[in-house]
Amino acid sequence: MRENTPHGRQEASAERIFLVLFISVFSATLGLGIIVPLLPFYAESLGATGFWIGVIFSGFAFSRAVFMPLIGSLSDLRGRRRFMLGGLAMYTLLSVAYIAADSVVALSAVRVFHGLASAMVIPVAMAYAADFSPEGKEGRHMGTFMISLFLGMGLGPLLGGIIQDIAGMPAVFLSMAVCAGVALAVCILFLPESTGTNRPATSLRSTVANRTIRPVLFFRVANSFAGGTLLVFGPLLVAGTVLLPDGAITHQILSPTEIGIVISASMLATAFLQRPCGNLADRYDRTLLIVAGSVLLAAALLVLPFVSGFWPIFAAALLFGLGNAIAIAAATSLVTVAGRETGQGAAMGAYNTAMSVGMITAPLFFGALMDAAGIVAVFVVSGCIALATSAVFYRIARKAGIA
Repeated sequence: MRENTPHGRQEASAERIFLVLFISVFSATLGLGIIVPLLPFYAESLGATGFWIGVIFSGFAFSRAVFMPLIGSLSDLRGRRRFMLGGLAMYTLLSVAYIAADSVVALSAVRVFHGLASAMVIPVAMAYAADFSPEGKEGRHMGTFMISLFLGMGLGPLLGGIIQDIAGMPAVFLSMAVCAGVALAVCILFLPESTGTNRPATSLRSTVANRTIRPVLFFRVANSFAGGTLLVFGPLLVAGTVLLPDGAITHQILSPTEIGIVISASMLATAFLQRPCGNLADRYDRTLLIVAGSVLLAAALLVLPFVSGFWPIFAAALLFGLGNAIAIAAATSLVTVAGRETGQGAAMGAYNTAMSVGMITAPLFFGALMDAAGIVAVFVVSGCIALATSAVFYRIARKAGIA
């Protein structure tokens, strides 16, 4: 039983806030995950080419990249609750706007505003959780919190595939609205304003200059480049017949529900391994863990186009999720440590901005590559890039003195 002392009451309050943040982020990302693997097909139904699919996904990431550093720093200065409430309200309204989009341009515009809403929720919630991170246990604490994000993104594709099979795409978007509405209600009722705010806002330039954050930002760009490949082009890869470079044909036709299971498997593996991987990050060299995780997910990308059938594809998705879990847990703990110097809002804003940079460039680059050379080339090139950037990251980390 917890002692009735100021320290005990403060610890209990922190646990309640952590739980509210966990539930809110899970609900918001569950709704987002519901639509992600189905969005390429929705875009194709509106006439989108591979390049325009890239534009639609990049619009979301571009908006996040522009606004997250500003919002992160402002949340250090003015408090975090108001930004989360505003972002979740936008999430709810924009879910309905997807249904009204009747062209590729309209869908792209919705995605840009959705990116703004995301910039007000995810990095701010991560900064709020990091405010309570105990020294020496950053990996365990933030790894536990990141379960909410990956669990929502992992269950979402599975749920989205089932909903589409039963009720069609409009029901998928309405389900996202319900999830966002639940998160908004939880925050309105139970989330207090963050303490420890009103600190000087840190600029993006000074945050990036931090020796710990700089190499981690490079990793996050490369990591989201790989993640964007799986999320955006993975559903297209496993939904049809693929012509391999040697002229052979591999049949990978999966149903929407099976596609949801495959994408969910990767995300859920990352989710459920966050806490044990966070413990690893507290005990071992975090830089080496990031490199090891990056190599594993690169291997998964290189294997995916050359396997056929549900179970081999499922296994490759699990390998990607394992690698991602190891790398993300270590990187997030490093950013949490650095955030004590720069402000957690500024640190998490920069960290998530780096992710968005990768998510901007990956769909555009690989969308054009798919149109020119086919979808197999997308995964082969992405895997090779992931291997190369892991080596570059290690060199940058050593120069920064964190390896």
